[in-house]
Amino acid sequence: MKIVIINYGAGNIQSIMFAIERLGFKAVLSNNPDEIKAADKVIFPGVGEASSAMKMLLESGLETLIPTLKQPVLGICLGMQLMCNKSEEGNTKGLGIFDVDVIKFTPKVKVPQMGWNQIYNLKSPLFEGINENEYMYLVHSFYAPTCPEAIATTEYEVEYASALQKNNFYGTQFHPEKSGDIGEQILANFLNL
Repeated sequence: MKIVIINYGAGNIQSIMFAIERLGFKAVLSNNPDEIKAADKVIFPGVGEASSAMKMLLESGLETLIPTLKQPVLGICLGMQLMCNKSEEGNTKGLGIFDVDVIKFTPKVKVPQMGWNQIYNLKSPLFEGINENEYMYLVHSFYAPTCPEAIATTEYEVEYASALQKNNFYGTQFHPEKSGDIGEQILANFLNL
């Protein structure tokens, strides 16, 4: 199986590569459109700030490629947020894969939300064998509100979509690669789609 992690300058790539290796696979880091198109599975990572991350995608031309991919694609954290219509972070236009806008938590709660929180309302093969209310690791100040494409929900100030799916595109606000055995099971489920 050919697994490509999109390389566009976003952080957190090493921990994803290590998690995939622990599952018995190897991933390639690439920003080559032909290599990305030829992959069996694509992972779109992201740690950082939305407008600068989108600028890197625009400079590499990947913003037009990603929405056209036909194989399973998993956006993680900022990767998921960039797959939405737009983000309040840096007033950033997203890729428009998920029909929802990313907004900021209010000052009523500590931001970023950092640490472990529960996921529930699980609705996708991505969560096969995963129990409701498992704890996942999150670090974020912006979120996608609940919407028809939500396949998992988390509560922090409000209920929000902690995972999204539309056709072959999946996104998790949480970091499966940092969420222990349960997170790795979710990654394994993605690789088995």
